[in-house]
This record gives sequence, C-alpha cells and structure tokens, in this order.
Amino acid sequence: MVEQLGVTVEKLVLTHGHLDHVGGTVEMSESLKVDIIGPHKADNFWLQGLEGQSQMFGWPLTEAFEPTEWLNEGDVVTFGNESLSVYHTPGHTPGHVCLFNEDAKVAFVGDVLFNGSIGRTDFPQGDHATLINSIKTKLWPLGNDVKFVPGHGPESTFGRERVSNPYVADEMPLY
Repeated sequence: MVEQLGVTVEKLVLTHGHLDHVGGTVEMSESLKVDIIGPHKADNFWLQGLEGQSQMFGWPLTEAFEPTEWLNEGDVVTFGNESLSVYHTPGHTPGHVCLFNEDAKVAFVGDVLFNGSIGRTDFPQGDHATLINSIKTKLWPLGNDVKFVPGHGPESTFGRERVSNPYVADEMPLY
C-alpha cells in the first residue's frame, strides 16, 4: 500500500500494545527502515506478552518487542510538516495514548473512544473509571468540533459523542 500510494513512511506510531494494533509492527519497521514510537511505557507488559497472545488467538507468531521511543503526556510526534500532541489516556490499557493535531482539529484515539461506544476495560489492567476520566478530562477539552479517528469503526466528533454516546454523553438534551 505504501508503494501504491507513493508515500514516505517516517515512523510507526502506536497508541497501545494490544495485538490487533501492533501485530506486524516489527516486520513493517524492518521493511520500511523506520523507528517504532509509542505507546506509553505502562503498556510494555502487553508488548512483552505478544508471543503468548498471538498463540492464544491463533494469529501468526508475533514476537515481543520494545519501541525505539516510549511516549509520554506532553510529547510531540512530528512527521513532514505536521505535529501530533501526545495525551496519555489510560483505561483501555494503562499505557494508551491519543494523538492530536491542533491545526487540523483531528485526534487519533486508538481504542479509547468509538462512534457510539468506548474501549473495553475487561482486559488485564483495564479500568472503566480511568477510561471515562481520560475521555472527559483529556479529550473533551480539545473541543466539540474535533473529528476523531478511532482504532475501529467510523469517525465521529467529540461534540457528537458528548450528546449521543451512552457511555460518556454529558450534554444530552433534556426532554
């Protein structure tokens, strides 16, 4: 796809350490000769457990790895002329991060928030209250007009989710 689109990949950025988001990362990194950036170090246990996870779920063997660089709250990831601010958003996983481009008003939220739903918290070290807090204290202040790209499913805006998402709505109209 990279060749087909004619793009230059500068780095691979991970929002969290779950297998369905990081499987194939090492192979891509080696093939493209680029660094792996993120997630937050609190997800290291997920990355170190990839071999067992891949075997348990019948996926191709995915070996453990560590990224070139861990991400922390307040870091900025740059590529080309763009920059993404890093927000540590635990709850789905303890080391989950979201990335925000202020100029484009777009956030890449991994599995923290979905169109009409939120990320699961029943995996090891997931925590529902922490996830809700991450959404309401880290994402909502970015603005209702911010479009977000989730790790699964269709895009939405923070404003739309604030009025319609049954898990995190705080501006639902009263009838």
